[in-house]
Amino acid sequence: MTGRLHGRTMVITAAGQGIGRAAALACAREGAFVLATDIDAAKLATLAGVVNVATQPLDVLDADAVRAFGLAAARIDILFNCAGFVHHGSILDCDEAAFDVSFALNVKAMYRMIRAILPGMIECRRGSIINMASVASSVIAAPDRFAYGASKAAVIGLTKSVAVDYVTRGIRANAICPGTVDSPSLQERMRAQAGPDGDLDAVRARFLARQPMGRLGTPEEIAELVVFLASDESAFMTGNAIPFDGGWSNA
Repeated sequence: MTGRLHGRTMVITAAGQGIGRAAALACAREGAFVLATDIDAAKLATLAGVVNVATQPLDVLDADAVRAFGLAAARIDILFNCAGFVHHGSILDCDEAAFDVSFALNVKAMYRMIRAILPGMIECRRGSIINMASVASSVIAAPDRFAYGASKAAVIGLTKSVAVDYVTRGIRANAICPGTVDSPSLQERMRAQAGPDGDLDAVRARFLARQPMGRLGTPEEIAELVVFLASDESAFMTGNAIPFDGGWSNA
């Protein structure tokens, strides 16, 4: 029995943990050959031996490395841009360095990856680009997410622009807009907000309080949406920013 992605080749950034890793496993189970990339080689090593998954360290902030990666890559059918950074704070808490790194990782890295992979997709007249945005973007505003929300709104604009420019060439581009997902990244941010002597349970309760379902999402749930957007089941979808947020944006 072949999966929904049988015969497709896929690249995922930030595949070492969380949503990226869950997506790599889910897409590989569906038959895709997944090239999992991450800046952290040790995290990538946890995917060693997984059927249909190969790993390659890649720093998406390194323009030369991304360019070389694109030139060396064989035909890529699916690109999942998952790398990102969450800055905590308002505009007055966000200095220029924090603003710059937010846009560098959340937006410019996607720009680089798409420019590196898109020409091959155009040549084959087929491709699905999936970008990780957030419901905290142009969808809704979240407290203390100034740089993050601004950069993820830019991701939605980037996605829609790529979609409209290449819709007649067989290329689709869609953005996923999750709510709060229980990932290793979230756990790190919770611990940082709690501090060494803080109340981690209280911090977690604040995150839960903004989710109308009363629970956090899981990386595996987001991964199933990645599979759908990568597959022919979503062949009539492009330019969409899809909330996947447990009702947060409807609250």
